[in-house]
Amino acid sequence: SFIKSLGIAAGTVEALRADVKKNLEREVKFRVLARNKAAAMDALVKVAELDVPKALVESEVERMTEGAREDLKKRGVKDADKAPIPSEIFQPQAERRVRLGLVVAELVRQHALQAKPDQLQAHIEELSQSYEKPAEVVRWYLSDRNRMAEVEAIVIESNVTQFILGKAKVVDKALPFDELMDA
Repeated sequence: SFIKSLGIAAGTVEALRADVKKNLEREVKFRVLARNKAAAMDALVKVAELDVPKALVESEVERMTEGAREDLKKRGVKDADKAPIPSEIFQPQAERRVRLGLVVAELVRQHALQAKPDQLQAHIEELSQSYEKPAEVVRWYLSDRNRMAEVEAIVIESNVTQFILGKAKVVDKALPFDELMDA
């Protein structure tokens, strides 16, 4: 049947409905977390009055310029390597990233917000649930140091976000579904 072809073993409309609901709930949860993280990081940058080392900002600007070149190449722009990309356009964003990186690192150090093994495992398992063969997805993450580093970064950001929200006055806000999904 059509429903079985979607990988839903039970093959019923109820099973399909339950599966769609579960995936939607997961998506909504991730989007709400992303919004909260953005708000927490904005708040952090606003209160972080520290001098950012010029060398770090310069290397971040270089990274961003290189990223822009790669993007141009992917879009098929001729001579993307030689295209004049003024580094000043990345300056404010690079400064923000460096400042945020330093503040987050300090918070993680001071308040022991490192990613714990059980958090990494839980995050990978949650990510794998939207795939047909979750166990293979879990193995795929665990088999690669770079992929694990990405997961670790996400978990640390989540820990920092929770820490900041725990210190802040949090007001629940109802958000229209389509506005959340457009984010």
